[in-house]
Amino acid sequence: MRAFGYTVAGSPAEAVRIAARTPDSTFVAGGTDLLNLMRDGAEAHDHLIDVNRLGIGEVALDRRRLRLGATARMRRVAEHPAVRREFPVLSEALLASASPQVRNMASIGGNLLQRTRCGYFRDSASPCNKRVPGSGCPAITGHNRGHAILGGGDHCIATHPSDLAVALTALDATVGLLGPGGERAVPIADFYLLPGSTPEQETAMRPGELITWVDVPRTSVAGHSRYLKLRDRATFEFAVVSVAAALRTRGRVVQDVRLAFGGVGTRPWRDLRVEAALRGRPLTGQAIAEAGRLLVADAKPYEGNRFKVELVQRALVSILSDLGGLR
Repeated sequence: MRAFGYTVAGSPAEAVRIAARTPDSTFVAGGTDLLNLMRDGAEAHDHLIDVNRLGIGEVALDRRRLRLGATARMRRVAEHPAVRREFPVLSEALLASASPQVRNMASIGGNLLQRTRCGYFRDSASPCNKRVPGSGCPAITGHNRGHAILGGGDHCIATHPSDLAVALTALDATVGLLGPGGERAVPIADFYLLPGSTPEQETAMRPGELITWVDVPRTSVAGHSRYLKLRDRATFEFAVVSVAAALRTRGRVVQDVRLAFGGVGTRPWRDLRVEAALRGRPLTGQAIAEAGRLLVADAKPYEGNRFKVELVQRALVSILSDLGGLR
C-alpha cells in the first residue's frame, strides 16, 4: 500500500469541498472494503477523507419512508426495531452479510459502494477491465463460478457483492448524493450501471460526490418481505445466488410483488417482467416456475456457472412459497 494523506471532515459540505480541491481523494467511513482494496493494489488513493463526524448516521422512520444515514453502521440498522418490523428484508440482508465484527464497523454508504469479489479484479497481477480499462476480462474463459449470468458482456461478467443493495433494489430505494453541483437523489434502479464497454464506471455517481442518505418508501408490501441467501458456507461468505422478495396477496391472488436477485447479475438484478408475470394471478407453483423461466430467458451462463440458471429459479420458488404460505 502506498502512503496517503488523511483528513477528518466536520460536515458533508466540508467533505465535498476537501474532495474537490484534493486530487485522487476518496471518502472513508468504516474502511472495511476500501483498505483491503488499497492493500491489495486494486485501488490507490493519495488522500482519504474521514466522514464519520458528518452527522449523517441517523436511522429514522416517518409516515412516508425509512431514512438511513450513510454512516449508520450495518449492525445498528439490522437490529433497529423499526427496520426489523417494517422492512424485514433489509434486516435479513444485513445480518447475512460479512461477520459481526465487520457489521459493527461497516457503513451503509460504504456497503453500497463495495467493489466486486471477482478474483481477477482483486489480483493486481491479473488483467481486469474494471481495474485497468482495455486490459481484458480473463473471467470469461477462466474461473467464473462466482460470476454473472445476467447483464454481462465481452468486457466484464463480475457480480455486484452487496446483499443490502439487492434488498434496497426490491424496495425501490433512493440514494441521496451531495457533490460539487449540490444535492440530488437517484433511484437505486438507476444508481448501478451495466458494465457495457466501460465496466470501470460502476455507479451513476459524479466525481467528488458523497452518499449522504438512503430512503426506503414505507409500503405495505415491504412489511411482508424476506431475504434468501445461498452461499458456500454459512457465514462470512458472498452470495452464490440470493433473492430479496416482498409479497402482498389477497386470498391466493398476488396483489403486489417485488423481486431482486444477487449473485447472478453484474448489478443488483431486478426484472419487472418477472413481477408482472406474477401480479394479478393466483400464487401457485406453476406461476412461480413460469416467472423463474422468464427471469433466466436472457441468461448467458459460462462453463463454471451454468448451475446458477437452475439454482436461481429454485431460490425463487423457495422464497415465494414461504412468503405465500404454499408450504
